[in-house]
Amino acid sequence: MPDTAFRDRLAYAMESVDSLICVGLDPQPNRTGPEEILGFNTRVIEATADLACAYKPQSAFYEAAGEIGWRALRETIAAIRRLAPHAFVILDAKRNDIGNTAEAYAQAAFDWFGADALTINPYLGGDAVAPFLARPDRGAFALCRTSNPGAGDLQSLRIAEGEPLYLSVASQARDWAAANHDNLGLVVGATWPDELSQIRARCPELPILLPGIGAQGGDLEASVGAGVDANGRGLLVSASRSVIYAGDEEDIRAAAGELRAAANAAIPGRSTP
Repeated sequence: MPDTAFRDRLAYAMESVDSLICVGLDPQPNRTGPEEILGFNTRVIEATADLACAYKPQSAFYEAAGEIGWRALRETIAAIRRLAPHAFVILDAKRNDIGNTAEAYAQAAFDWFGADALTINPYLGGDAVAPFLARPDRGAFALCRTSNPGAGDLQSLRIAEGEPLYLSVASQARDWAAANHDNLGLVVGATWPDELSQIRARCPELPILLPGIGAQGGDLEASVGAGVDANGRGLLVSASRSVIYAGDEEDIRAAAGELRAAANAAIPGRSTP
C-alpha cells in the first residue's frame, strides 16, 4: 500500500488480515545470538505474515548486540516490508528529548530504519512530541499506562481534581493528535483493563498499543473488550516471547493463530464462526 495517512495505514493493516495482533520481535540475548537475529526474525515473519497486522521490534535487544544488532534491526524492517507488505511497523524505543533531539530521533526511526511509528515518552510535553507527528504518514504511540508492576508509582499520582496522571496524559495525547495529523496513539498495558476502559472512554478514537499479553499475564478478553474502538478496531494486541519462542515455525504460527482467534472472539458484538 502506498504511503497514506497514519490512521488509514493502520486500519488497512488490520483489515488486510482481519487481525488485531502485533508480534513483538524481541530476540532475547540469552536465546538468540547477534548473528542469528535476522534469520530468526525472518522465520517468525514468514510464519505469521498472514496472521499479524503489525510487528514491533524492541530496540533494546538490537542495541545490546552492537553494530550487528543495529544492522539486523534495519534489515528486519526491510524483511517485514518484503514478506508482509500490509503490516504496520512500530519501533519500540520509547524515545524523546527537547525539540531538535526529538527531530533526530524521528529521522532515525522513519528514514533510516523505515518504521511507521515509534513509541515515545510524553513527559517532556507537546513541543517535544510534535517532531514525531510532523509527517502525516508516520506517527507515535505515547506511554500512558504501562504494564509493569511499578507503573503506578508515577502514572497513578493524583493531580488536578484528583484525576490520575495517566488520564491527563490520555487527554493531552488526544489534543496533540487533533492538532497534528491524527497520528498519535497510546501505550496501555493489558495488565490494567479497568484503566484501559477509562482511557478508551477518554480517547474514543485514538489507536492503542496493548503490550502485556502472553508472558506478562495480561487479561486478553477483558483488555480487548475494554480497548477496541466503536468499530471493533483501534487496538494492537502485542505479544512477543509467547509467540516468537513458541517452538519451530509451525508452533510459532499456531501460537499467533490462536492469539488472533482469541482476540477476534473477544471483540464485543462480533459473531464467531
